[in-house]
Amino acid sequence: MSDGHRIAVVGAGAFGTALAAVIALEGRSEVTLLGRDPSLMADLRADGMHNAALPGIHLPDALQYSAEPEILAGAETVLFAMPSQAQADAAAQFGPYLAPGATVVTCAKGIDRGTSRLLTEVLEAVLPHHPVAVLSGPGFAADIARGLPTAMAIAAADLAAAERLAYAISGRTFRLYASSDRTGVQLGGALKNVLAIACGIVEGMGLGDSARAALIARGLAEMSRLVEALGGRGSTVQGLSGLGDLVLTATSHQSRNLRFGISLGKGEPPDFARGDLVEGAFAAAVAARLAEGHGISMPITRAVAEIIEGRLDIPSAIEQLMTRPITTE
Repeated sequence: MSDGHRIAVVGAGAFGTALAAVIALEGRSEVTLLGRDPSLMADLRADGMHNAALPGIHLPDALQYSAEPEILAGAETVLFAMPSQAQADAAAQFGPYLAPGATVVTCAKGIDRGTSRLLTEVLEAVLPHHPVAVLSGPGFAADIARGLPTAMAIAAADLAAAERLAYAISGRTFRLYASSDRTGVQLGGALKNVLAIACGIVEGMGLGDSARAALIARGLAEMSRLVEALGGRGSTVQGLSGLGDLVLTATSHQSRNLRFGISLGKGEPPDFARGDLVEGAFAAAVAARLAEGHGISMPITRAVAEIIEGRLDIPSAIEQLMTRPITTE
């Protein structure tokens, strides 16, 4: 039985559909999935499946579908589940339809490439009258949609607001942990993609699991430094959005970022058409610029950015990382 809370998920790709499905399954909220293609939404309504994005997975009967942005006027919470570089345009497009005071939750893991700003900052600039929260953490769309146990973080400007969102969105198989550190949660989600590419390079070159473990540990230290420089709490990235997400995407071949890195490690040139779907390919250069601007040492992130941009070959990058001055941990 719904408690009357109404949620809209904007973006009918794999992740958006999975989020809408798992929230609707719990039954505490009325959930509508909003997509751009009317024919696709009609097919989802008729078939109860999204075989192009989540093959073989049945969607809950309670989930509603629409291609009409007017439905946003009835939602108290709106989840933006499109890629990071599309979030600003989505805010401009859908902002006029939002109910007054509706909370917007960005569900992308990236940094805006054009402005080097966090996505919450980008959305707040376009939607100044709406609270903006962020959902991030270790969760593949197919696992979420299948009802496999998944835990993620949700952060808002104040903890009470994050806790209300966690209750509205969580379910028996999808648990959210509340945080007030939007900076840490966002950077954990964005930078883990960069480090997953690095781990993919290690795997593609056959450098072994010890090298992967070292990258995960030292990459986590890089995350913490940048989070603190931008006003967040370094300890946040030791949680779900950071360490948890990094372990998942640095080890599972479901990760596009890991697979992208593997192809680089095997000597294949960066495929920028494919990179449009790899958030870490964008985040690497932006994070490297932020680190330089704040005087932060992020050698792994910088190396990944330079490899993708073709300014550094992989053997040279490895040599640079392994011959850095010995220091304390």
